[in-house]
Amino acid sequence: MYFLQQLINGLTLGAIYALIAIGYTMVYGIIGMINFAHGDIYMIGAFVSLISFMALGVLGISYVPLALLLVLVLAMVFTSIYGWAVERVAYRPLRGSTRLAPLISAIGMSIVLQNYVQLAQGAREKPMEPVVQGGIGFGTTGFHVTISFFQMIIVLVTVGLMIGFTMVISRTPLGRAQRATEQDMGMAALLGIDVDRVISTTFVLGAALAAVAGMMVTMYYGVVDFYIGFIAGVKAFTAAVLGGIGSLPGAMLGGLLIGLIESMWSGYFSIEYKDVAAFSILVFVLIFRPTGLLGRPEVEKV
Repeated sequence: MYFLQQLINGLTLGAIYALIAIGYTMVYGIIGMINFAHGDIYMIGAFVSLISFMALGVLGISYVPLALLLVLVLAMVFTSIYGWAVERVAYRPLRGSTRLAPLISAIGMSIVLQNYVQLAQGAREKPMEPVVQGGIGFGTTGFHVTISFFQMIIVLVTVGLMIGFTMVISRTPLGRAQRATEQDMGMAALLGIDVDRVISTTFVLGAALAAVAGMMVTMYYGVVDFYIGFIAGVKAFTAAVLGGIGSLPGAMLGGLLIGLIESMWSGYFSIEYKDVAAFSILVFVLIFRPTGLLGRPEVEKV
């Protein structure tokens, strides 16, 4: 029963990592660069969700489904604006340069966003009252397992978004434009694809997913601060690499694995070393399968 409880907790945590990891892998799949400011975009999504809940409370909107829908829309819209701004400021001007320049620019943008939120909201943790309560419990005396309703929502939303984005990339004109841009950006532009718009849209979609993750974390843990983006960003990047960066199913798989490793290690061993366990698994995977679990080796065209 204890194993089952840790399994449920691990899947919930992994679903959150997976949502953030999809943003990493989408950007890498299109322009071949890592957006190290993506974790801080997720952090901004968490703060936008918190502020939106407070604003709805002041306005007297207490019907939970309506409040959740409004907060979700607001978080995705405002966070997407930040994602678009990161692409315009940190990536587009440096697109033709060496790969090191956009990397440094993205790290600088991450620091800027962290300090911006710290100055705007303060350095203290911001608490939030539970919005969705209750759950389902089963088991015998001394062995009780609880699945909260919000844990179910997190897993279902993550799976739904994963399926939705896979359909978008595989069956829509935007997805075809993204795949063409990924294969050959210059040729895609010659064929009439607006490469700048495709890349900006990819950043916007990744930021929207990060906003969903930020909203879920805010409601699940009930507390946010300006530094949560760094830790979660590193974990999600690890998940993307573990699953095979550039692969949406790989990002999902990697996020779930990182969440399960952390949960199981915290439950059966010392919680202080849960990060060591997760990164050690990553090292072993990259030694024996450098492309990740579901990644494909790059073929260089000559």
